Amino acid sequence: MNFYRRFRDAAVCVVLLALPFFFLRANLRDPQTTNAVDRVLLQFSAPIQYVATQLAIGVSSIWQEYAYLIDVKRDNDRLRDENARLREANFKLNAEAAENRRLRRLLQLRDQLEGTLLSAQVIGKEVSQYFRVIRLRLDRGERDRVKPGMPVLTADGLVGHVRRTWGRYSDVLLVADRTSAIDVVVQRTGARGMLKGTGREEHYACRLEHLSREDDVQVGDIVVTSGLGQRYPASILVGRIHEITKKEFGLYQEATITPAVNFSRLEEVLILTSGPRGKSVREGGDGDG
Repeated sequence: MNFYRRFRDAAVCVVLLALPFFFLRANLRDPQTTNAVDRVLLQFSAPIQYVATQLAIGVSSIWQEYAYLIDVKRDNDRLRDENARLREANFKLNAEAAENRRLRRLLQLRDQLEGTLLSAQVIGKEVSQYFRVIRLRLDRGERDRVKPGMPVLTADGLVGHVRRTWGRYSDVLLVADRTSAIDVVVQRTGARGMLKGTGREEHYACRLEHLSREDDVQVGDIVVTSGLGQRYPASILVGRIHEITKKEFGLYQEATITPAVNFSRLEEVLILTSGPRGKSVREGGDGDG
């Protein structure tokens, strides 16, 4: 029994080792010299070769797809990083361009105004519960010849005046503050009035008071400083008329003014430290900011 089992196992091994040889021999022989055994082996091996070929093609295709996806992911990661770097560089360039535009406009304002001007950086903003700026803090103070009451300007228009100084720093009272009062005129008609801040927390606004009932004023009219009082130069843009209120009786009418300056975005300002404050801005300096 053991002899038979050993003989069977040996025979199976011989057949399994011999079959690939005969299959290979049949496939390599010249078709004109093949015999009946070769043709039988070829017919038997053809389906096996076809299945093996298809399996090899499928495995190769899957591997190629996997390798392609790996390359695509690597390229996507590289492009994503490059895109992030380019966006950051573009953001920096836009910020620098915006800063250059602001500084150029401030330099133009220097040329238009008579007197000595000091540039200052906004370093702090006191805000209300609605995130509205109600006061600015500058990096210029008494050490730089800055005194309380000096006008603070930007290329867009009037910001306010220095409220107090200490050390190297100053606080600025905005034109929209409820304690601010400025003598102004309507640029189109010359109508005079007193500009006072409303101090409203939900938005920046001023009101034009003591405006004669007979004065010709319209929504959209530009309001500028009059130069009276010797605090502010004349013809500095303050804002535009947003709404007019004319009561049925009385000598005066009132107007709501939207300030020309966006106080939330202030970064650099100019402080007028000396010079005749009552004189007007040179020609071309009374524009809309």
